[in-house]
Amino acid sequence: MKPDQIELLTTTGAPTLHPDGSRLVVAATRPDFRADAYVGQLWEITLDGGRRRLTRGFLDTSPEYSPDGELLVFLRAEPGGKPQLFAVRSAGGEPVQLTDQPLGVGRFHISPDSTTVVFTARVPEHGRYGTVDGVSAGLEDPRLVTQYKYRMNGLGYTTDKRSQLFTVAIPDLDAEPYITAVGRLGQKPVDGPGALEQQGAVPSATQLTTADADHLDPAFSADGRQIFFTAALAEDADSTLVSDIHSIGLDGGTPRQLTNLGGATLLGCGTARPSADGTSVFFLASDLSASGLDFVARNTALYVLPTNDPEAFRRLTDPETVDFGDVQELIADGPDSVLAFNRTRGMGELLRISSGGEIEILVSGPTVVTGAATAGNTVIVSITDPSTSGDVAVVEGGSVRTLSDFSAALRTETRIGELQERTYTAPDGTPVHGWVVLPEGEGPHPVLLVIHGGPFAQYGWGYFDEAQVYAAAGYAVLLCNPRGAAGYGQEHGRVIKEAMGTVDLDDVLAYLDGALAEFDAMDDERLGVMGGSYGGYLTAWTIAHDHRFQAAIVERGYLDPPSFVGSSDIGWFFSEQYTGTDPTHVESQNPFAKIGNVRTPAFVIHSEEDLRCPIEQAQRYYTALKKQGVETEMLVFPGETHELSRSGSPWHRRQRFDHILRWWAKYLPTAANSSDPAAR
Repeated sequence: MKPDQIELLTTTGAPTLHPDGSRLVVAATRPDFRADAYVGQLWEITLDGGRRRLTRGFLDTSPEYSPDGELLVFLRAEPGGKPQLFAVRSAGGEPVQLTDQPLGVGRFHISPDSTTVVFTARVPEHGRYGTVDGVSAGLEDPRLVTQYKYRMNGLGYTTDKRSQLFTVAIPDLDAEPYITAVGRLGQKPVDGPGALEQQGAVPSATQLTTADADHLDPAFSADGRQIFFTAALAEDADSTLVSDIHSIGLDGGTPRQLTNLGGATLLGCGTARPSADGTSVFFLASDLSASGLDFVARNTALYVLPTNDPEAFRRLTDPETVDFGDVQELIADGPDSVLAFNRTRGMGELLRISSGGEIEILVSGPTVVTGAATAGNTVIVSITDPSTSGDVAVVEGGSVRTLSDFSAALRTETRIGELQERTYTAPDGTPVHGWVVLPEGEGPHPVLLVIHGGPFAQYGWGYFDEAQVYAAAGYAVLLCNPRGAAGYGQEHGRVIKEAMGTVDLDDVLAYLDGALAEFDAMDDERLGVMGGSYGGYLTAWTIAHDHRFQAAIVERGYLDPPSFVGSSDIGWFFSEQYTGTDPTHVESQNPFAKIGNVRTPAFVIHSEEDLRCPIEQAQRYYTALKKQGVETEMLVFPGETHELSRSGSPWHRRQRFDHILRWWAKYLPTAANSSDPAAR
């Protein structure tokens, strides 16, 4: 795969299955260079593999069939616009717009009687975000900050645009369409955010919540009389990571808290889903200990509580062996069970869990399940694996039968390098699990050690564009999950708590040494190391301690824990939990404190609007390298956040790859990635 082929990366969202089980709808989305944006439509696919494009919007996503099967509700965003709710007959037709929220619609859920939609939307403070004509962002009033939690990467400021719950009635889709009056019957036009609702062109939405907190992930109760949601409404919410499941009536009122009602430990809760019989509520949560802050490598478990006695909640899964922390979704399945997504050893499994705690593995193996839906005895999934960036399949007898082929062009127009699973041994005997991707040809090939972020995340079996681009350019790519990573139990992740740069460094270097010893096709004298976020941390740490690499790339790095405390959106808790509070001990884990040892040429990449690992981390690291004479460059992307490599603008993603390959061509040239720009 080449950088200009990222348009071939079609991904599939969570599917929705018609109640009769005959067909599904899924959103297929891809980068588009002409629009410099992501475009996508909804596809209807029958279980025998027949398919048709159901919508033709610019970006249509998040489809959901109504419980009666008559309607399909989804999100549509116009070019440069915000996502709004639309509804269409499930048999097809012209979609009808349901909302005109100034900042767009987030998550939504349809009532059991198929008449109402509950949704989340951020409500802008008056005078901000275009709510007053002529007051641009630079002319807004100053913000008075009094909280830790006032920003979020990708969102910016949050306290002046809280996420609230709304309901809207689904109109008669056969009614006469709205016609704007002109001439004698015309009125002064209403422009700006929310104008369509003011004009009566879309139904009026009812706001249910108003608290100074984000209200998230709503779901109707089984009888449709209550709405469950997640929020941090406690008095000390700003100083912990605790969140709760609440319920609220359809007419609003005071929410009822259902979790953290007492006990020795505090939970970070989310994703409430009622059982079909209405007797209980399933939810996901991680144990944050008594402090409400102990988040490091805490696996997410499944819990259930009786609706008539919330204090009698039970944990259904063992967080040491099962982790629902990646795809944090639950799908109701039958009267008293749910489907959930387990991450383990690079796999993304689909499990069925009953209210009694019985677990059935529905999908496992070398694949990652990213979404699911069920009706009757039929279960469908969205998946990614080494050969597809996104497809849908039906679960049959312990395996999956793929129904779509959205990655056909990806397979025919690019060479997909094989993921070779390997486990090597660290100096203390710990196994280090991961994958090797080799380029074409006998070699010997230069080697790139690519370190993932998190650190509590995992490389896995899903299609990974980075590995494919580098392999196509002639590099052997190493992807491993060192200690600190997810997927191998909590202890595997927690061992680097207040010990960053210790056994995690041992593990990545052991993986490199193991691969070099096994594969004659690898050149042990031409090595590069790279990584982003925590991967940027460990890359910077590596080149301060090991000098065998010809060059390095430090991207969106966590590079100075003390300054990170005040500059990052998560800095107020992250650094202290991972590196501790004692200044001397923190310094022993700080890449910036070891920068004087670096002599490896280092390319620093960062985004201007990254609030997770702020750009000051990159700027200070780059400047320090330059002042001590280390070869270095810094690449800064305007308008991008911490998510550049995954969801940045298509052109920026392409340019990022171009610059990365340019850097490697300078220090590790290959036949496919020549140091001569004219030959590339």
